[in-house]
Amino acid sequence: MHVLLEIVWLLLVIVYSYLESFVKLFIPLKRKSVKGEVVLITGAGHGIGKITAQIFGELESVLVLWDINKQGVEETAEKCRKGGAKVYTYVVDCSKREEINTAANKVKQEVGDVTILINNAGIIFCADVLTLQDQQIEKIFEVNILAHFWTTRAFLPSMLRNNHGHIVTVASSAGFVGVQFMVDYCSTKFAALGYHKALTAELLALGKSGIKTSCLCPVFVDTGFVKNPSLRLAPVLQPEEVAQTLVDGILINKKMICVPSSVSLVPVLAFFLPERALNALNEFQNLKFEAKVHSRDKDK
Repeated sequence: MHVLLEIVWLLLVIVYSYLESFVKLFIPLKRKSVKGEVVLITGAGHGIGKITAQIFGELESVLVLWDINKQGVEETAEKCRKGGAKVYTYVVDCSKREEINTAANKVKQEVGDVTILINNAGIIFCADVLTLQDQQIEKIFEVNILAHFWTTRAFLPSMLRNNHGHIVTVASSAGFVGVQFMVDYCSTKFAALGYHKALTAELLALGKSGIKTSCLCPVFVDTGFVKNPSLRLAPVLQPEEVAQTLVDGILINKKMICVPSSVSLVPVLAFFLPERALNALNEFQNLKFEAKVHSRDKDK
């Protein structure tokens, strides 16, 4: 009888959840204030990280900017300061755990508790499995996923104590589908997506409802890291659009932020479509970008 009651309760919750989601389609979600929040952004010297910093600066957040490129992070900081933002900069190589831990301790001493952590730093090589060098494979995992663990472990304790915070994982549409000549990159983005979902579940299990999580999954973004990208069914995005969508999602505590929103349909298609149909769809997509390919270059 006890199990039957639990099943009935589960069904009621499912029905209520559908009704709630339907109603929210017509009611604008309240945006939270991030004034005075300490926002740490990795990879803040370029692209999405740079523009995200500028937007949070306009929202009167305290900015903590990390990047391996000193010139890039200082240029971002200067633009934010001109807008009136309070900014702290640190040169950090996110492939090195020791540098992350050292910088995190400095942030705690010089700034205080980080309340919004945006793990944005990432790298990509665009090459087939045989062309990739051993150190490239190791480094892409160190930056694109392992760094998320080290930053979270550094700043999560204060969030847990206060039951307040927000952890943002920048993943990719490549976390939903495998892409040729991006085996290493896709592997890290699949891992980042799993990291976000598991961390979200863990915070729920700990009863820390005040700590929010978000995951960004865009298609190709024109940041210069991927050369000459093109695809038939989606545009190559501008970093300004992606950064604004990211911040908008954070402000309403949105769990999955897909750009464009149609990216969220990819797992559904992968589940329902037969393999042959998926292959045909991928071929129709006509995805192209510059990549180093061992067998192709060997034949030239």
